[in-house]
Amino acid sequence: MEPSAQLALLENRLQELDREMAEPGLYRQATRARDLAREHSRIRTGTEAARRLVSLLTRRQENETLRTSTTDPELRQLAVDEDTELAREEATTREAVLRSILPPDPDEHRNTLVEIRAGAGGTEAAIFAGDLFRMYSRYSEVRGWKMETLSASQSELGGLKEIVFELSGPSVFAAMRQESGVHRVQRVPATEAQGRIHTSTATVAVLPEAEEVEFHIRPDEVRVEVCRSGGPGGQGVNTTDSAVQVMHIPTGLIVRCQDSRSQIKNRAHAMKILSARLLEKKRAEEQGRVDATRREQVGTGERNEKIRTYNFPQNRLTDHRIGFTSHDLTLVMEGKLEPLVEALAADHLKRQLNDLRSSNLKPAQ
Repeated sequence: MEPSAQLALLENRLQELDREMAEPGLYRQATRARDLAREHSRIRTGTEAARRLVSLLTRRQENETLRTSTTDPELRQLAVDEDTELAREEATTREAVLRSILPPDPDEHRNTLVEIRAGAGGTEAAIFAGDLFRMYSRYSEVRGWKMETLSASQSELGGLKEIVFELSGPSVFAAMRQESGVHRVQRVPATEAQGRIHTSTATVAVLPEAEEVEFHIRPDEVRVEVCRSGGPGGQGVNTTDSAVQVMHIPTGLIVRCQDSRSQIKNRAHAMKILSARLLEKKRAEEQGRVDATRREQVGTGERNEKIRTYNFPQNRLTDHRIGFTSHDLTLVMEGKLEPLVEALAADHLKRQLNDLRSSNLKPAQ
């Protein structure tokens, strides 16, 4: 589609949004008002970029006319040099226009549930799962997110068998969604007497939190059981019936929470986790297919190929999906994930834009 046609579409949509946002009763619908405001900002930015793109193309056409018509070699060279700079700006501006046309991710700003499970490797896998939890904890502090642990199961020899926690804050899901998959660690475990390098794994699943208006679980669809908490701990453990196990009868999904001494809190946490898992399952079924990332996000913990390797002897992190390598693994484990997150986001955007370039583009609503 020609840039002038893209501009017309964006301008028309911007006018529609202006009219909708001027309606007196809109701000009694908080969710609708928020969504319109976000779309308005995105389309306005795209409209400005499209106007800039039309202007750049006009200037490049004028430059080409000058270059082919002039007999002055210096003037011709100036036109060539200016066109090189204009071409670079055009590429950047085209991407900005396409980005504004991309359908917005409805989950981008949602609170996010993250599940980390120890995989292959026994005690070392559990220790690595604990290391990943600390890494994400520190990253959430850097981003200013709020973290709440919903459920945790500690390993008897250290680390975590499994942990589920909630992150809330700006663009949480947008930043975290690429973390789903199998994470592999290569290092000498503290329990290794002969100094041999072991390879272990942990799985990470990232789920957007379900909203009640999207997914409602009827009381007759769940079976709730309470029992005494188990595992290592101090006073209160194994003395009160605070652990809660919730089973979703239609699907057989089971969630168990015992992290809090309060049975009420454990039940609320279990229902939150169950809702998120069921929402992902429902979406996957509606799509008619489940890709590898979605399979991780519904919490199966199954994945055929690793997404990332943490090599401690060489202080190296490698993300195998995009070929990203960092030789400062120590900083990464301290929560310095920004370069990796930005690289993954850029790759995700690039793939989306490539899909759009050959299609008949219209502003996403």
